Amino acid sequence: VQLQAFGGGLVQAGVSLRLSCAASGRTLVMYNSGWFRQAPGKEREFVAGMSRSGSTDYLDSVKGRFTIARDNAKITLYLQMNSLKPEDTAVYYCAVDGRIRYSRVADYYDYWGQGTLVTVSS
Repeated sequence: VQLQAFGGGLVQAGVSLRLSCAASGRTLVMYNSGWFRQAPGKEREFVAGMSRSGSTDYLDSVKGRFTIARDNAKITLYLQMNSLKPEDTAVYYCAVDGRIRYSRVADYYDYWGQGTLVTVSS
């Protein structure tokens, strides 16, 4: 599976962005999906995930602000990010995995997009 993430940019705190991740010809219902991010000097961390069945999972610090969704018809994964904060600044990656069990552990995911930079200014 090839993934391409896009939608990042430079924004001010408080605004919204939507990240998209296009999968190459595979329906996302076959995969567990996740969004991860890596800030400068920090390790990659889980942000949001969606199981094959559609259950969602969020990092505590983004709950209520970020929403993960998928459009199976368009084979696209989204991350709607509202009320952005400077601490959300990072390169955001989408990832999918075809195993049955869902996990929020980055090493569990086999397929990754190239990352899209989100910079939030105060």
